[in-house]
Amino acid sequence: MDLFDVNWIAIVVAALAGFAVGGIWYGPVMGKKWMGAVGLTEEQIGSGNMGAIYGGAFAFSLLASWTLAHTFASYMADMSAAVKVMTAFGVGLGFVVPAIGTNYLFSQKSKALFFIDAGYWLLFYTAMGVVHGLFG
Repeated sequence: MDLFDVNWIAIVVAALAGFAVGGIWYGPVMGKKWMGAVGLTEEQIGSGNMGAIYGGAFAFSLLASWTLAHTFASYMADMSAAVKVMTAFGVGLGFVVPAIGTNYLFSQKSKALFFIDAGYWLLFYTAMGVVHGLFG
């Protein structure tokens, strides 16, 4: 398996799906609670370099999507769409949630922030798994 022998359209669409989940999750669904949990106001958030923030976040989404695509193509080429979704969810639950949980414990972040962010990452990876599953 070549490092770049993956479905690039699926990678971009899956990254966009994860990115869209973030816009919904940290917007109308959990935006106010998240701002309270991190101690930021709308004005403070708006004063950030949005190009760098959104550009960087999308670049990370592409990296995560490419990693999933490469994993699916390399090790599980014949897996069903459902198994891809479950695997992507498992990546979020088994790798990402414990990583942020450990960081939040040591940095003494609130449980509310942990559950907001953990919920996002589970939805993010699940959405990407759905897209990769649909693209076969």
